[in-house]
Amino acid sequence: MYRIVRKKVLNPTVTQMEIEAPLVARKARPGQFIILRVDDEGERIPLTVAGTDAEEGTVKIIFQIVGSTTERLNHKDEGETIRDFVGPLGMPTRTESIKKVCIVGGGVGCAIAMPVAQEFHRLGAEVTSIIGFRNRDLLILEDEFRACSDRLVVMTDDGSYARQGNVTAPLKEMLEAGETFDEIITIGPLVMMKFVTLTAKPFGVPVTASMNPIMIDGTGMCGGCRLTLNQDGRRVTKFACVDGPDFNAYEIDFDEAMSRCRMYFNQERRAHEQTCNLFKNA
Repeated sequence: MYRIVRKKVLNPTVTQMEIEAPLVARKARPGQFIILRVDDEGERIPLTVAGTDAEEGTVKIIFQIVGSTTERLNHKDEGETIRDFVGPLGMPTRTESIKKVCIVGGGVGCAIAMPVAQEFHRLGAEVTSIIGFRNRDLLILEDEFRACSDRLVVMTDDGSYARQGNVTAPLKEMLEAGETFDEIITIGPLVMMKFVTLTAKPFGVPVTASMNPIMIDGTGMCGGCRLTLNQDGRRVTKFACVDGPDFNAYEIDFDEAMSRCRMYFNQERRAHEQTCNLFKNA
C-alpha cells in the first residue's frame, strides 16, 4: 500500500497528490511515468511523474478527473492509501546538448511539461515556456512555470486570462522573428501537439512530443500503447511505454493516434458516470 501524503485541488477537474513511494522517488527522472491501481478491483492507469522528493520519499502526480479510476482516486484523502504504484517507467526526457529549449504545454499536459522545464532550468538551459488552457478556471502551475522559465507566455482560448488564442500563435511569432531553439518539446492534447509540430516544421527546429496513448501493462507486452512512426519512408510500430513516451514529432502519425485515443471514449464516459453515481449513493 502507498500512502497519500498530501492532496491539493488545482482546479475543478485537476488534482495533485504526493504519494509515499521511496524507491520510485529515488529513481524517477523528468519525462518518466508510473502505473497505479487505486484498489484490488481497480484498473491500471499511467500517470506522469510531476516531481519527486528523494529525501522525503514522495512522488508527485497530477491527474484530470475523466474516468472511473481518476474519480475513485480523487475521492481518496490524505493519510489513505492506494493499492499499487509502480515505476519509474519509460525513458527520461533527453536533455544532453540542449542549451535553449521551448516547452509548449496544453491543459493538464502542463503537469508533464513542468518537471521537464524545471530540469532544463536546473541544468542551466535557457527556457521559454508557452502554456495554454481553455479558460482562466482551468489554469494550473503558472507560478511553478514562472519560477523555472526565462520567458513565460500564458494563453487562454477565450481570453479570460492573459493572452487570447492557442499556443501556436506565440510560437509562430517567435520563429518568424528569427528566434532559434535547440529543441521544442510539446506536451498536451494530441491535436495541439500536431499543430505545434506543423508550426515548427517550416523553420526546421527539432520537435519532441510526449505521447500518452492507451496503456495497460507499461512493459510493451500488451501492445495497447502502440504508435506508428514514419521513418525513412517506412511505417514503423513503436510502444510508448518502453520506447517513449518522447518521440520525434515529425515522425508521428498524429491522425492515427487521435483515432485510437477516441476508441473507448463512450465506455470511459459511462464508467465515470457509474462511479459518480456510486459515490453519490454511498
